[in-house]
Amino acid sequence: MADENESQKVLDSIRQQKIDSGLQPFKLVKYFSFSSLGVFLIFTLFLSWLISNHARTIMLAQSQDYSLLLAENLNQQVFRRFVIPAVVRYGRIALSNAEQFENLDKIIKGVTQGLNIKSVTIYDSKINIISYSTEPDLVGKKDIGGEEYRKSLTGVANYRFVYNGSILSLLPGADPIRCILKTYIPFRQVRENGEPGEVIMGVIEIEKDLSKDYATIVHLQTRIILVSGMVMAVLFLVLRTIVVRGSEIMEKRTLERLRLEEKLNQSERLAHLGSMVATVSHEIKSPLGIVRSTAEILEKRIAKVAPGNEHLAKIIVDETIRLNGIVMEFLDFARPQKIKKVTVSINDVVNKALTFIGPKMTEQEIGLEMDLCPEPCRIDVDPEHLYRALLNILVNGLQAMGSGGVLTVQTRKAAAGSGVEICIGDNGIGMSERKMEHIFKPFFTDKHKGTGLGLAITKNIIENHDGQITVMSKENEGTTFRIHLP
Repeated sequence: MADENESQKVLDSIRQQKIDSGLQPFKLVKYFSFSSLGVFLIFTLFLSWLISNHARTIMLAQSQDYSLLLAENLNQQVFRRFVIPAVVRYGRIALSNAEQFENLDKIIKGVTQGLNIKSVTIYDSKINIISYSTEPDLVGKKDIGGEEYRKSLTGVANYRFVYNGSILSLLPGADPIRCILKTYIPFRQVRENGEPGEVIMGVIEIEKDLSKDYATIVHLQTRIILVSGMVMAVLFLVLRTIVVRGSEIMEKRTLERLRLEEKLNQSERLAHLGSMVATVSHEIKSPLGIVRSTAEILEKRIAKVAPGNEHLAKIIVDETIRLNGIVMEFLDFARPQKIKKVTVSINDVVNKALTFIGPKMTEQEIGLEMDLCPEPCRIDVDPEHLYRALLNILVNGLQAMGSGGVLTVQTRKAAAGSGVEICIGDNGIGMSERKMEHIFKPFFTDKHKGTGLGLAITKNIIENHDGQITVMSKENEGTTFRIHLP
């Protein structure tokens, strides 16, 4: 007893060492993960700030280019559609004239309509006064143009941003986010070829409201930071959970691996046992044939010597036939099946199997409904193996129906010409879902007689032909097997 306890302690110690060796890499991963989490958090916050600032820079740069293009187009339109016609008609430009002012206003508003422009202002080039503005209150005011105005008079286009707001602006009660882009360009004469001239007639100021776009950037920055924080928090909780449960999971997996190793060893033993069974079955087959032949001879002699007792020898013959069938099933399942394909008509193989079970169908009063493919469904198969596979399914269908019922057999070309399909159905007792999961497993049977290898052999035959076999069944409604052969 002491020796057994000591041996058990040694085995437990070895197993624990294996478990600890399996957990060691996980401990290293745990420490690395926690340190990496902190680095990722800092990097993510920095990256979110970098992305939002880059987005803002791109937005402002695009807005500058757009405003400059709009201002140049406005310069062209005003000069061609207003300045030249006004000089021709009135002799000079005088915006104090209501008709001229109204014409200029229509042109500018037509050009800027729908472009989200807050205002357009035109300064005089001689004195710092507003000659025109889409905001009437500004017309006539002096000395409003600042450094940007004076710079534009030298022929240089320039910009000025007026904005305020940050993430804190999203808090309740904070000042709203505001961003205004003011573009200043010299209002030049335009040559006939469309190029700007040297004479500067004034300064055009275009004021564009970018508050909505800027607010979108701020919201994006806020969402990135919030999402990053939430992701980091979730990662921390997940990582903490993994750390808490990781050791247990790894220990279970190590134990599972040990069990799998034991199962693998057991499978190897079963494989050797299968080889032994195949050898024993082969050795039994010959004596069974001798016993059967002897029993058949005894049956004839008993009929002459002791009439009425020949049924005793008949029992031996029947049982040897049954045992021989079992031995053959074991041999067919244990040894590799060599497929010898030839081109045959699938309907011929089906008719051969139906002919064989014909007497049994008559005995059980079972009807037959056939719908065979009218076209020549020729396919490369091993006819003997396929015949046996179909026979196994047909016999199962007869056993499921007992007395009475209808057996349906159908052959057809598969969709898109990808092979042939064979459907065999019965209206017998059917199967439950649990039983359908096991019917193709070796030695599974719910019958009093049989080895449970019939459908397993059938499945092997179909798969050796690169085909597929499926089953559909409902209890008390029947079963349908569908075979697809490529």
